[in-house]
Amino acid sequence: MAQLACQDLYIGYEGKTVISGLSFSVEAGSYLCIIGDNGSGKSTLMKTLLGLKTPLSGQVLSGEGLKPNEIGYLPQQTLVQKDFPASVREVVRSGCLNKSGLNPFYTKAQKQAADENMERLGISALAKRCYRELSGGQQQRVLLARALCATGQILLLDEPAAGLDPMMSDEMYELIAELNGSGTTIIMVSHDISASLKYASHILHLGNQKALFCGTKDGYLSSEAGRDYTKKAGYMR
Repeated sequence: MAQLACQDLYIGYEGKTVISGLSFSVEAGSYLCIIGDNGSGKSTLMKTLLGLKTPLSGQVLSGEGLKPNEIGYLPQQTLVQKDFPASVREVVRSGCLNKSGLNPFYTKAQKQAADENMERLGISALAKRCYRELSGGQQQRVLLARALCATGQILLLDEPAAGLDPMMSDEMYELIAELNGSGTTIIMVSHDISASLKYASHILHLGNQKALFCGTKDGYLSSEAGRDYTKKAGYMR
């Protein structure tokens, strides 16, 4: 069974349907990029996959032993989040909260996992620093480490390089690719078509309230939807 799958999914908000009849699956270890114009339902789909929004109809299924509270999530940052007055270590550890149940304290294993993920993303030296004092790229590394504390199996990323300069964006995409190379499944919403087609194994292109394409990256590049969208975006192979 796929690690995550949507079956005949209809989603929307305030009585408005934004995606109709969506069906696709994500295998463990895949790197799926969700692309499409503004308003095509990318972020709404992401929230539905996370269980933050209830589908109008259809269902989201998980397999491979994946539990709903074992999906790591890196949302787009708000100004309030960027100014969060906590230490880096506290922010990273908070990724374990869904696993803690009613226990108000982190276990030894959870603290160790947080330390390992900070080491993995090269931010151990920042552990005692205040999160809001960090650069945008450092903050994204912290939030990625936090997401990894929720799970090492699958990460959902909503515009992870938004607001970063080109060098920091490249570093973020390389980090995500390394995580994928070590076995973590990636589902990423992105407006960056160049990065999407450089790193993704699969593409889900949303538009006109449906999936215009869902399949491999190579299949997308040779499809009508792929040719039209990449031409509009000025993408050069």
